[in-house]
Amino acid sequence: MELARSVAAEAGRPEWVGDALTPQVEDTRLVTHYFTCLDPAYPGWNYAVTVVRASRAKDVTVNEVVLLPGKGALVAPEWLPWKERLLPGDLGVGDLLPTEEGDERLIPGYAQVPGSELDDEGVDQQMVWELGLGRRQVLSEAGREQAAERWYNGEAGPRSPIAAAAPDRCITCGFMTPLAGELRQMFGVCTNEYAPDDGRVVSMDHGCGAHSEVRRPEPQSGPSGPVIDEMGYDHIVFDDTAELELVSSES
Repeated sequence: MELARSVAAEAGRPEWVGDALTPQVEDTRLVTHYFTCLDPAYPGWNYAVTVVRASRAKDVTVNEVVLLPGKGALVAPEWLPWKERLLPGDLGVGDLLPTEEGDERLIPGYAQVPGSELDDEGVDQQMVWELGLGRRQVLSEAGREQAAERWYNGEAGPRSPIAAAAPDRCITCGFMTPLAGELRQMFGVCTNEYAPDDGRVVSMDHGCGAHSEVRRPEPQSGPSGPVIDEMGYDHIVFDDTAELELVSSES
């Protein structure tokens, strides 16, 4: 015990080595002693000193000494690969985002088959090339579904506050330009420079106040009510008795 404490004091400072905690037997003649760490930079941590005595040896030697986090210790969060840490908007100017091989969001755009226009599954390679516009990879069904779900449930979908207050849906707006392919059924691009979604993908049932069918209110052509100027004269009310007395005195 004293050997373990002196080693912990040597690794840190004597005043940083606190009370001894319950030791742990690791193996035969192998024990780890724990001491509370009083270093203000490591609250909740403990010194762990592992000592060992070799077979038939009289002296105990130190195997290792480390700081280990205890209850309430401040530790770094669990490490995650960059792909799991990446968030939308993290990519900046000059940054490169590599695409992993076998990404489920992509499928081959074409496959060259020497001497044959059809592959083993009977797919017309020239047609696939044209659909892919010469790209090596195109969006897969899984990629389309993920994009559609993300767009529809986001600010570009029908549940956003601006869509809820819109006078009509984007599907009836002249500024809506539908996308190509299967996504055309649900999404398009707004081309109204005054709309908040200009140049962005929006769902067909999205909407905003810049709808192409919004018109100015028609001017009112009906007769207006009389305007009484109550500030230019005094409005005096006589009761019936006062009016009768006034008539009698005049007569």
